[in-house]
Amino acid sequence: MENVGERLRALRRQRGATLAELSEATGISISTLSRLEAGRRKPTLELLLPLARAHQVPLDELVGAPETGDPRVHARPIRRGDVTWLPLSRRPGGLQAFKQIIPARYPSWDYELQTHEGYEWLYVLSGRVRLQLGEHDLTLLEGEVAEFDTRTPHAISNPYDQPAEVLSLFGPQGERMHVRARPK
Repeated sequence: MENVGERLRALRRQRGATLAELSEATGISISTLSRLEAGRRKPTLELLLPLARAHQVPLDELVGAPETGDPRVHARPIRRGDVTWLPLSRRPGGLQAFKQIIPARYPSWDYELQTHEGYEWLYVLSGRVRLQLGEHDLTLLEGEVAEFDTRTPHAISNPYDQPAEVLSLFGPQGERMHVRARPK
């Protein structure tokens, strides 16, 4: 923040603007602008935002903020048994999105149906999966979708010879996810 004044003066001069013109564009008095440029006035967000707009630069550039680096989120895969979960969202306590990679012949045993709070929506990206849901025993193929209240006893498995990839949206508070489909 100590070099903000120098940056402000350099930007104004680079644009060929006078303090009076900058004052008119920002609504900040000439004396305040002069003190900011000289380092005799502490820069506040209230002053810096209109100056960044007037100079057409991001606020980070105006204050000399360090580079933030790569903005992409690199989520770490979660392994539960042989299943890999790739988190696609970060909303603790809210709607969660995951890509699941379920290996072939998983699990190699029949396991008990589970229940818990929430609502789930599944979309099979590739392969096929077995969805046991209450009294139903379904095979979901690539491109098929299922949604259900997770208080219904359920299990998702892959007893088939190829791995499967599934997009899963889960809402712990029982939010419903809606998908529009074209009529047949």
